[in-house]
Amino acid sequence: MPARRYIVNFVGLIVLLVFVAFFGVPMLWLLLAPTKTNYQLLNESPFAFGSLSTFAHTFSKMINYQGQLMLTWLENSAIYSFGGTALALAAAIPAGYGLALTQFIGRRALLSITLVVMILPSTALVLPLFLEASAVHLVGTVWSVILPFAFFPFGVYLAYIYFSSTIPRDLLAAARIDGAGEWGVFRYVALPLARPIVALVAFFAFVADWTNYYLPFVMTYTNSQYPMSIGLQILIGSAPIFSPTASGYAASEVFTPDLAMATLIAILPIVIIFLFAQRTLVKGMLAGATKG
Repeated sequence: MPARRYIVNFVGLIVLLVFVAFFGVPMLWLLLAPTKTNYQLLNESPFAFGSLSTFAHTFSKMINYQGQLMLTWLENSAIYSFGGTALALAAAIPAGYGLALTQFIGRRALLSITLVVMILPSTALVLPLFLEASAVHLVGTVWSVILPFAFFPFGVYLAYIYFSSTIPRDLLAAARIDGAGEWGVFRYVALPLARPIVALVAFFAFVADWTNYYLPFVMTYTNSQYPMSIGLQILIGSAPIFSPTASGYAASEVFTPDLAMATLIAILPIVIIFLFAQRTLVKGMLAGATKG
């Protein structure tokens, strides 16, 4: 029996190492690419370290030639993501509470619809959302991106799981006996206890909004409205098709190390948020593991 357990653990370790390599190797390449010139990246080992001076030069080049445009894209991403996340929280947390702890006609049907919509690809909803936004003349405005981001069924499901498995119902019943209405029970009892799941839903919503490409691409028209996800695609499209020599290219051209640097800049806000909120996020992920 112990031998079988060791074999299972060994196989599990191998599987984990495969997943680490699958996700970690591209990230390692992404971190190393800005430290090399385009010539070095094409001719040397993909995992060789270049130099910090080259990294600084690549960063300076992106700031000098693409800085204002990238700042605009980052600002748009922040507006869309923070606005959409705020609306998603305002909708998802009360909805999850209502589905988990209140009884009303159509509750089961609404929960089933939420689960079905959650597994739909988000791109399938872009066309109807565009038609709706066009009907009310919102296409090309900030609201055409922010309002659809408020629709976050995965957040509703996470809140539903948390409230149905973690919040003691006796505590809510005691608050009702003391005279609190349903909104008061939610606002002063359930919501303060739900801070871990609020943080988890906010993080997932923010990441989904920050990395969303197709919806802003359909709803916006110009560089001044594009978020960073579309901006990266624009930079990729501006890169030269043929490989340059070690010194035979203009300083304003965008090559692979520059794209890697732009990608690092694009994901930096998500990394910062995760580093500061990881303890709360872990609590939110483990909150529904045990009841009570």
